[in-house]
Amino acid sequence: MSRHLVRLGSLVMLLALLAGSCVGSGSTASPGPTAPSLIPSTMPAASAGIGSPPPATPKPPVATVTLALDWTPNTNHTGFYVAQYSGWYAQAAIDLQFIPYASANPETLVGAGQANCGISTEEGATFAIAAGEKEQSVMAILQHTASEIAVLASGPITRPRDMDGKVYAGFGSPQERPLLTAVIKADGGKGVFTTVTLDTAAYEALYAGKADMAITFSAWEAIEAQERGIALRTFAFPYYGLPDSYAVVLVCNNAWLAANGDVARRFLAASVRGFELAATEPTTAATDLIAANPGVFDANLALPRDSANYLATQKLYVDPSGAVGPETLATWDAYSGYLYGLGVLTGPDGKPLTTRPDFSTYFTNAYLP
Repeated sequence: MSRHLVRLGSLVMLLALLAGSCVGSGSTASPGPTAPSLIPSTMPAASAGIGSPPPATPKPPVATVTLALDWTPNTNHTGFYVAQYSGWYAQAAIDLQFIPYASANPETLVGAGQANCGISTEEGATFAIAAGEKEQSVMAILQHTASEIAVLASGPITRPRDMDGKVYAGFGSPQERPLLTAVIKADGGKGVFTTVTLDTAAYEALYAGKADMAITFSAWEAIEAQERGIALRTFAFPYYGLPDSYAVVLVCNNAWLAANGDVARRFLAASVRGFELAATEPTTAATDLIAANPGVFDANLALPRDSANYLATQKLYVDPSGAVGPETLATWDAYSGYLYGLGVLTGPDGKPLTTRPDFSTYFTNAYLP
């Protein structure tokens, strides 16, 4: 028995004697607690180690994730740069490495396993997966259509059928020509035009009058042209019968997802957090985007800020419930099913698909937080 318990027992006996003496002399005070009620009450506290910290949860090892960009840094990418700049990927043990946009489509890089994930569009992902690329959309970055066909307001094109015989400045993606053709035909034209692939120079060619039309993004090129004093006339795809679609999505390699489910979930959780900030605090998000890309926006610091405010105001980052990222089969069936109906989707053999794909396999919400 420890010396502490011996002393405690002696003290209890002394208290008992004093209490008995008081009662015997006519006192009405209640007797004090007895020894058995005191000793056990002190022992559990000593044996339980009250006050010791809980065991620490081990942090997962740092995992590298490669992300192929679809363009130079812009507000379609804001959430990723915000999460990196704010240290949220580091907190999730994710080392995000950006693959700058070049001539190869992100869908091709992801399908070939040269990038874990990439930024795409619903139509871009649809064409790629139908053609055999082993990838899935795991997150809708923009929930609605945000691209338009643009021409110079001062030019001769006043409606889509006027585009017949004109020059389209494009980017080499397989979906561009079918979509432009569908709009022209919906307006009574033939859908016959010349395509030149100019990549990032497409817009400057349009502005300089060296091309007649280009597909622009309403939250970026349209704003940039306005800020530069260039008047554009635009034609929105839904106005000519195309269903709404996910303007920007995140696609990831299927094999990588299967082997790195926990990494994918941590990556998506931090990314969603970044886009939630972009949706609710666009000025802060734009500031982080600029800071994360030194020198990129020096020629026009207003552009990322104006674009960020446009995307947040138009609620393009969030679904009807206010959530960032979720996709629905209804949207995939409507838009990608429309592409199938046009007869423009081709399989791995390069021939048009004759069976409607199961578009539920083209996307998943399983990795979202």
